[in-house]
Amino acid sequence: MALTVLVLAQPGDKTLSALDSVGVGVDFVVGHRAEDFADAAPRAEVLLAWSSDRATLEKVFAAAPRLRWVHSWAAGVEWLLFPALLERDVVLTNTRGVYGDSLAEFALGAMLYFAKDLARMKASQRARRWDPFDVQMLRGATLGIAGYGDIGRRVAALGAGVGMKLLALRRRPTQSTGDPSAPEMVPSKRALCERSDYLVLAAPLTPETRHLIGKDELDGMRPGAVLINMGRGALVDQTALVSALQRGAIRGAALDVFETEPLPADDPLYGLDNVLLSPHTADHTATWREEAMCGFLENLRRFRAGEPLDHVVDKTRGY
Repeated sequence: MALTVLVLAQPGDKTLSALDSVGVGVDFVVGHRAEDFADAAPRAEVLLAWSSDRATLEKVFAAAPRLRWVHSWAAGVEWLLFPALLERDVVLTNTRGVYGDSLAEFALGAMLYFAKDLARMKASQRARRWDPFDVQMLRGATLGIAGYGDIGRRVAALGAGVGMKLLALRRRPTQSTGDPSAPEMVPSKRALCERSDYLVLAAPLTPETRHLIGKDELDGMRPGAVLINMGRGALVDQTALVSALQRGAIRGAALDVFETEPLPADDPLYGLDNVLLSPHTADHTATWREEAMCGFLENLRRFRAGEPLDHVVDKTRGY
């Protein structure tokens, strides 16, 4: 009997053509509404949440009692940790590892944007004004990283490459990372904030990390510091951040994620000159969707072969 895989995706998604490479033995059932899976759900063992909302996913999950594995195309899984998934003995995997390089490059670009004051250069260019000024070096500056997982390590590698001093905060600071050039592990977020010239947030969103950076942390940062968030929007208290930016408590912020997405047109962040704003596109390279699909297909091969799956999520921790 063929293995039944439910694929929650929007109609016409060209990335799904990669599923054709699997060949015989797997029955992919694609849909975007719960009723699309009425016949297939009772026999399904695998669910690919490629493009779906939580409500639809919950309905499909409830109708599929034989599910053994759910895969999320996204690295962040907080949106799908609904009670039934937590309670049932179903393995959850995600696509972490796919987006690390692109996000690390975004972090480096954001640091250079502020260090070289590229906004001032462009403003002078538009005004046809010759305006020499001193730029800053990243070499010797302190890069702090909150969340030293796959993305955090790649950010650290680029920071080390330009001669930055490295600090990191992680949930288990004494655990070995296997990296001989790992950054100094700091004991608290307060220490990280106080010592960082550039503070990169790359942590997952959990109850413990929600509003990891709030008013107290922002007030404890250096006046010339830059906050870079490319983890999850709710890692930062956005209201507190806007206030800190408006009154110059920190130099600036580079943001790829937000508490509400899409960011409303009337949000004050749009009007702040000391903000570099990306509409959650820092990891949208030309091949990001294909790479994410390759990660699922490799795990599907492992599943069929009875091998351990890659990137298993600890559902109780949320990452």
